[in-house]
Amino acid sequence: MTNTTSTPPRNSSWLEKKIIWKVTPAIVLLSGLILLSAGLHLYNLASIGDANTYYTAAVESMLQSWHNFFFAAAEPGGSVTVDKPPLGLWIEAAFAFVLGVEGWVVSLPNILAGIASVPLLYYLVKRYLGCTSGLIAALVLAVTPVVVAANRNNTMDGMLVFTLLLAAWVFIMAADTGKFGWLLLGGAIVGLGFNIKMLQAFLPLPAFYALYFFAAKTDWLRKLLSLGVTTLVLIAVSLSWAVAVDLTPADQRPYVGSSENNTVMELIVGHNGLNRLLGGGWNRQGNSGPDDGQVNLPAAAAPTGRQTTIPRPQNPGPGPASGQAIQPGQPRPDSPHDHNGQDRQPTGSGKTPSHETGSPGLLRFFENPLGKEMSWLLPFALVSLLLGFFTTRLRIPVENGAHKALLLWGGWLVTCLVFFSMAEFFHAYYMIMLAPALGAVNGIGAASLWKIADRQRWLAGLILLGSALLTISFQVYLASTYHVLAWWMLIAGLSFVGGAFLVALHVLKVPGYSCWRRTGYAAVLAAMLVIPFSWTVLTVADDDPNINLPAAYAGEQSDRGQHPATGQRSPVDEALLAYLQTNTQGIEYLLAVPNAFSGAPYILETGRPVLYMGGFSGGDPVIDAQDLSELVENGQLRYILFSGDRRGNTEVSRWAAEACTIVPEFSQTGAPQRNNTADGPGKPGGANQQGGGTVLYQCQ
Repeated sequence: MTNTTSTPPRNSSWLEKKIIWKVTPAIVLLSGLILLSAGLHLYNLASIGDANTYYTAAVESMLQSWHNFFFAAAEPGGSVTVDKPPLGLWIEAAFAFVLGVEGWVVSLPNILAGIASVPLLYYLVKRYLGCTSGLIAALVLAVTPVVVAANRNNTMDGMLVFTLLLAAWVFIMAADTGKFGWLLLGGAIVGLGFNIKMLQAFLPLPAFYALYFFAAKTDWLRKLLSLGVTTLVLIAVSLSWAVAVDLTPADQRPYVGSSENNTVMELIVGHNGLNRLLGGGWNRQGNSGPDDGQVNLPAAAAPTGRQTTIPRPQNPGPGPASGQAIQPGQPRPDSPHDHNGQDRQPTGSGKTPSHETGSPGLLRFFENPLGKEMSWLLPFALVSLLLGFFTTRLRIPVENGAHKALLLWGGWLVTCLVFFSMAEFFHAYYMIMLAPALGAVNGIGAASLWKIADRQRWLAGLILLGSALLTISFQVYLASTYHVLAWWMLIAGLSFVGGAFLVALHVLKVPGYSCWRRTGYAAVLAAMLVIPFSWTVLTVADDDPNINLPAAYAGEQSDRGQHPATGQRSPVDEALLAYLQTNTQGIEYLLAVPNAFSGAPYILETGRPVLYMGGFSGGDPVIDAQDLSELVENGQLRYILFSGDRRGNTEVSRWAAEACTIVPEFSQTGAPQRNNTADGPGKPGGANQQGGGTVLYQCQ
């Protein structure tokens, strides 16, 4: 008897439909890349220490009141802001609110953003070029030294890059669908990026606009109008915080750090705008200030006749702080320094090259000191750009995925290369801005060579081997300029030789040549990744990194021994700290210092207000002699600490010398000499003495 009972078909579960069937070899490899990125980002976290102490102290300050939080106050007293917009710091403060103010905590948002950028870049590149190109792009991003170095810090560049990758995804959707809503959302996301690092967020914007303009299938007039409205949204979101701050009366908010006239708008155009492109002296008749590498008080007379005080939060709790800020003063004297006590060494004709970035010009990417950050695969990327344009005929509107990818990623890469080749002042870790585009363009190159090989295998093999040999030779040369020639570089050579042999088998049509082609190409590409990956490992394994200026491993040129020991806080004078704590009970300010670099460690140790008299680098007119006198008379300030050469605000120095007494046990060699004249014991010998060393003043 025949059994007519049939087994009903099994209905696949939602999990099987949505997830399990999508587990492909590409997804497995991508998971491995995510784990690799996580391992590189999280290894040796203790070396982060306090991260960049300027920003870490700002996070400590922002957690003490809503007033400080909104304005991104650099110190708990709310006297001056950080010279960046607040969004990145807000995110870091949120993490610190939950986990505490620690270097690894305030760096965690960037670490997570860096890890998440790997699968996001894979998805974006895969959309136009396929899984293989997406995996190559993600791998390049994961092993680029500057990416890991910058993300393992609280400088906020990692969050910016992730935000811009999100914007790239939205602009891709706008170009592919032609829908106006996607375009507006893209502009808004770039505006959020602006509120992380200001104009730095606009670097890939030409590529975003070009992708939509040339690829969206709508009429040209409509595209122009749509981009115009998007620009308005972009500007509105970008300037939202800036307008709110500038519309707040100056006596109700902190001084805008590093600005010339106490406005965020000037900060955008000046310090964070033209100053980056043209150097520190762009608006000072070419006078960029001294380049002595010290944190000085730039010479200037602060405004006189003001009867205002700095903001003073009355309650350190979660509510808004009260108090008043000083009025805008005379233009801030230019400072050749940034958030680390390092010098802003101007470059260009007749000027000293920067110790971080070298001299302006395209060659700076291929030379010491900048080359180590992200340039290891740049030769192959430049070849890839050319290949991408010539492998497929270009049509307008752009429909081919490879050309769309070139518009987006090639435009991003070229814009950054042009800007940073001309810029006078930036930090090495800004090179993280090129890393996503660098990875994507390398993926474009691999896809282009694979396509060429379908028609002319000998030409594809020749281009692949020639460009790879050029790239590896450059890598060895670049490593040698940092005095690094190690055994592991042989792995790159062996991988290249093995890959070249297999590619030759493919070109000669040896039986099984399809397999030789795939394996040979993979071996050659892997050969180009050996040295940058090893350099990234050296970067994260370094127990003595520059936590204020994150950068890739610098080889024998590393300024080792110049940073706090692993996991330790930036050094403070423990005896001085104990003395100040004992003698400032009931006094608002622990002490006043010329700049943030001197005061941030004391904020991190105590959580108490430390008055940055000159803002970050000493050049801001945050306070003048009259304000100091009022603070002392009101019992809010007792001690002023000068460290190093005091060629700064002569009015403040003169007032301190005349009105205060030196505490001898905390005043070292080079301080103004005391005398026993009519001024009495402990008084400085003259108002015009500048002196060096360290001097602590007590003001009653």
